Amino acid sequence: MLRNSETLHGVDARVRYRALLSAALRRIAADPKGRSTVDHGELFAGVRSFHIRHSRNDSLEPPVGRPVHVIFYRVFEPGLIEIVRVLHDRMEPGRHVEVES
Repeated sequence: MLRNSETLHGVDARVRYRALLSAALRRIAADPKGRSTVDHGELFAGVRSFHIRHSRNDSLEPPVGRPVHVIFYRVFEPGLIEIVRVLHDRMEPGRHVEVES
């Protein structure tokens, strides 16, 4: 019996999206203040975002057509990134991003 995610998107799509998320996390870790990141100091000091579409060429799997997620994070300390939230790009960050001190 197939689960809903397998019938809607398929196992192949899930593998490709997971690889894309992994590539995005590697890119953030390598350059947390990189060119494709956005400062979100209006939410909390130090919070940045990265849309996973910017890692489509970095994934080891075939590309995802239209990635729709944004990773919100902050540099916790040098060499350590804290993932604050992963949101659909249509969601309002101000309503969903919270950072604990």
